[in-house]
Amino acid sequence: MLNKLFKSIIDQDNANVVVCDLDHKIVYMNPIACERYAKRGGAALVGRSLMDCHNPDSQEKIRKVIAWFAESPNNNRVHTFFNPAQNKDGYMVALRDEDGTLIGYYEKHEYRDKDESPFYTMA
Repeated sequence: MLNKLFKSIIDQDNANVVVCDLDHKIVYMNPIACERYAKRGGAALVGRSLMDCHNPDSQEKIRKVIAWFAESPNNNRVHTFFNPAQNKDGYMVALRDEDGTLIGYYEKHEYRDKDESPFYTMA
């Protein structure tokens, strides 16, 4: 049951979430990530290497972040970019098992725009 709840949390997020294993294989993309990366293949990217989506410089940065995550269970989040056109930040976040062992990572985008919709509007 808990896995269904966690999946639902990620599925409902309005920011891109791309989950990878330690071999950089994309194991999950939430619906908004599939939509936003449609020109690159969308949901068909699941099962492929994240490295195929990045240039050599970005690939090296990803490898360095993963190495840093592996150094300590306290190393869990890296700010990777800011996109001023979309007013969003990108992060890489470590995924760990119950023992703190690194098992993967995910990329998450967070938007800085203030939500101007009225509170509790259910339209």
